[in-house]
Amino acid sequence: MVEEMLDGTTVAIILGVVEGVTEFIPVSSTGHLILAGHFLGFVGEKAASFEVAIQLGAILAIVALYPQRFLALIPRAPRQSNADGSTLAGWSGLYRFAAAILPALAVGFVARHAIKQYLFNPFTVTCALAAGGVAILLAEKFVSGRRTNSLDTITVAQALGIGLFQVLSLWPGTSRSAATIVGGMFLGLDRKGAAEFSFLVAVPIMFIVTGYEMSKIGATFSQDELKSFFLGFVVAFVVALLSVKAFLHLLNRWTLAPFAWYSIVAASVFYYLTRATGF
Repeated sequence: MVEEMLDGTTVAIILGVVEGVTEFIPVSSTGHLILAGHFLGFVGEKAASFEVAIQLGAILAIVALYPQRFLALIPRAPRQSNADGSTLAGWSGLYRFAAAILPALAVGFVARHAIKQYLFNPFTVTCALAAGGVAILLAEKFVSGRRTNSLDTITVAQALGIGLFQVLSLWPGTSRSAATIVGGMFLGLDRKGAAEFSFLVAVPIMFIVTGYEMSKIGATFSQDELKSFFLGFVVAFVVALLSVKAFLHLLNRWTLAPFAWYSIVAASVFYYLTRATGF
């Protein structure tokens, strides 16, 4: 068995890499972690706790990449003007962040038990993976050539619309990044602006979700397990930094179509492997 050949350190590194690579690009990090954890034999309560820890590492990578964006959200005195004219600054920015994160938080809180009961299975995850790929292809087809605006001119209505698209990511297997990027593109943002807004709004919502999940963790961990948690956290942080930079660089040359086709193929592979192994 694979799990018999790998120690905790190796598992932590592998899952940290998987999380860091997939969290912010338009493929499902949840689907990839489920599959990786299954084949590594790392499942159960402690595995869930570990996934929370490494997710926090990926979140902090965005804070490290965009410190000025988050500092700009601090409200200024009324007499101070917004020098760069960005709508993502001060109270204006906070209103837009709130509009983008509240829909998913509200629906997630109300429907959390139904989601866990009915949507956490290979078939539903497969459907979500495939649907995400198709949605990206449709976005690329219908928004190509349309006039778009940049991130710094995003409106409250656009932010709210992206927030409603983000609700779709509550379905396991649906990439949060794909949902928000596709939503941003349909609502008039350019491809890079939609991607960057997706990264930024991930931070508050993932901090809230991660904090909630960590508050429910009741398992005790040995010193070696805590070391593995920290290692996975660091690996996810570093890999997420590199992954986001590479993704934005690719957006200057490519459309999102390669990620769409990857998701569609991954859906088939995911479903076949989970059925074949009885997962």
